[in-house]
Amino acid sequence: MADYLSILREYFGYSSFRGIQQEIIESIGAGRDTLGLMPTGGGKSITFQVPALAQQGLCLVISPLIALMKDQVMHLRQKGIKATAVYSGMSHEEVIIALENCIFGDYKFLYVSPERLSSELFQAKLKRMHVSFITVDEAHCISQWGYDFRPAYTEIAAIRQLLPQAPVLALTATATPAVVDDIQRQLGFRQPNVCRMSFERKNLIYSVRRIETTKEQTIAELLQQISGTAIVYTRSRRATFEIADYLTKMGLTATFYHAGLTNDEKNERATAWQQGRIRVMVATNAFGMGIDKPDVRLVVHADVPDSPEAYFQEAGRAGRDGLTAHAVLLFDERSAATLRRRIDDNFPPEDYVRKVYEDIGSFLQMAVGDGMGVTREFNLEAFCTAFRHFPTRAYNALGLLSRAGYIEWTDAEDNQSRIMMLYAREELYGLRLPQADERLLQHLLRTCTGIFSEYAYISEETIAHTLDIDESTVSELLIDLSRRHVIRFIPRKFVPYVTFTRRRVDTPEVVLPPAVYADRKRELEARISTMIGYLNTRECHSRYLLNYFGETKAEDCGHCDNCLQRTPLPEPDEQTIRRRLLEFFDKHHPASVNDVCLPDLPRSAVGEILHRMLEEEAVKFEISQ
Repeated sequence: MADYLSILREYFGYSSFRGIQQEIIESIGAGRDTLGLMPTGGGKSITFQVPALAQQGLCLVISPLIALMKDQVMHLRQKGIKATAVYSGMSHEEVIIALENCIFGDYKFLYVSPERLSSELFQAKLKRMHVSFITVDEAHCISQWGYDFRPAYTEIAAIRQLLPQAPVLALTATATPAVVDDIQRQLGFRQPNVCRMSFERKNLIYSVRRIETTKEQTIAELLQQISGTAIVYTRSRRATFEIADYLTKMGLTATFYHAGLTNDEKNERATAWQQGRIRVMVATNAFGMGIDKPDVRLVVHADVPDSPEAYFQEAGRAGRDGLTAHAVLLFDERSAATLRRRIDDNFPPEDYVRKVYEDIGSFLQMAVGDGMGVTREFNLEAFCTAFRHFPTRAYNALGLLSRAGYIEWTDAEDNQSRIMMLYAREELYGLRLPQADERLLQHLLRTCTGIFSEYAYISEETIAHTLDIDESTVSELLIDLSRRHVIRFIPRKFVPYVTFTRRRVDTPEVVLPPAVYADRKRELEARISTMIGYLNTRECHSRYLLNYFGETKAEDCGHCDNCLQRTPLPEPDEQTIRRRLLEFFDKHHPASVNDVCLPDLPRSAVGEILHRMLEEEAVKFEISQ
């Protein structure tokens, strides 16, 4: 048997496996089709990366999360492990290079988005690869009963036919009993095999709180009562800014995060939060995948999510270090009605979806009978303005058309700039380049891995900061190196696009199968009903969620709001308040009580302890002359 523990220590720096990691690794390592059910933060990536490194050949990883694929590829390369990815938005040449490297380059991991699986090019190249096993991440996406069904996942069954000897490892953090059975059936498991880890989080205190004033005030009160790092989830991009701005004005360190930010903005804010320089991250659900900060003490949902799966996964980002943490869901008298409206928003009438399809053809000037495989830039805002569509409905209609297989719709995605070296390393020494070009080239050689064989992502902003020059100058130098045929440079582009996956058909011929529309709509209705039940239930909130995921023998947690009837949120201890007061006096030198401001701590407790510290002469006011 492979020494999995040695691989874990050598490459990942851990001394032992957690939970059911070893059980899953040994199962897939023995060639058995395996379904691993692990809660968020359970360490899913270890379960396929370790056995892949222990075997000959390549691990094919199917994942819908492009950002996470890029992130995992980068981290594997940093460990000296050959890995690459193929996903929507890459040029034909980039795809060819990546796939050829996997055939001839002794690569250990190929990450691929499910949409690429049906490509004839991909399948032809895949037949020539030595694949050790297939990993299907977010495996619930293959089930129409799952909360995030994606038709492209159904192509995995065909991939299994091309690789009959390769077992499959399916991984998910959210699956009901029906979804567990459906995943195994859809993936063609040779025999049922589920490695299951309880979803119970004994250290996580669930509570539901009615908004009595405003969301912002309620969130600020929670942050005053519960110390430590926090995430606040909201559905609206605008709300992320507004809540973060309010908290900042209250003296808290907060920032916001959503899909509309540039990659550099996302990275900068996520890093500041990860490192503790920012206490509160206010975000849409774009934040969280791949983020593993163990000491999050509080996750607040300012809006009620559409499904128990989404809520459980996002709330589960609190307390991964095993210490006490809180998951608080806010609601008001409009929450239930707002949830029900989302059903119509997500599933507009079928005739409306057909009309959107017709308008896309007109907008992109694509004639009936044409368009198969054609990709065009697609500005949703301009489209909605031109054809008088409400953006939310149009957006969801695009998603339905994509699931039905008529188009492939990719929302605005920041395709980072990419470079690849056109010279061999030894040939570079004979080049005569301007000093500025040479300085940039040396920096690229130091910081970019694999650029002699494949494209590498770069950030002009980061390079400019490192070399102490303007970002525009970096772009000009990259263009100059490209003109000199030293590098191939693909500039960054921030644009959504539509790909016609079949020839354009007449509008009446557009059919939305039950698995795409009617069945999915009923599933959403059931999930929303469950979330409304979560708001109103008197039973243990932890047990309510666990029962939904099939853990019918779960017991009351003993510490959620319903178990305690109203969770008394912890008051900061006296030692914490004393420390904060000393820091404040040392930094601000206040002249009176009115100048003492610690808005994230209870005012009465601060006043009482400040009075004692003044009597003890532990602090004193500096009276100006």
